[in-house]
Amino acid sequence: MTEIQALATLGGAIALGGGLAGSAIGIAMAASAGVATISEEPGQLRNVIVLASLPMTQSFYGLIILIMILTVVLPGLPASGGAGLGVLAVGVIGGMAECFSGAYQGSVCASGIALLPKTKGGILTTSMMLAVFVELIGVLGLVFSVMTLSILNLM
Repeated sequence: MTEIQALATLGGAIALGGGLAGSAIGIAMAASAGVATISEEPGQLRNVIVLASLPMTQSFYGLIILIMILTVVLPGLPASGGAGLGVLAVGVIGGMAECFSGAYQGSVCASGIALLPKTKGGILTTSMMLAVFVELIGVLGLVFSVMTLSILNLM
């Protein structure tokens, strides 16, 4: 593996790592609120599981970026120049988008979970809609990564 390929692979790994970290932080925050909610009202378990699982998707977005880099970008990567550094930068940006999106989506979900008993579950749909706004940043991180790799003629 050349240095250029190593940089590109590192970029993909960072994208996946950011997605995994963001998902773990987000799920932990939401699940923590879920434990308190379930202790107060055990009938909210289904709603807690729905909201607490939402930040998990950022892990998949990071994985998609990694797979794209390994299967599409890496085989056609030029043997010289700054292409490896460019792919690394794309991976860092994608990883940051997934990390922050997952973590802050967990915060939104935790707030919704905390209000489930008070609203008798009525806040579920609104909480999910608000969490989708934060999810969009993760989706955009994936889309912008694909667009950037395409603009750089690496895909």
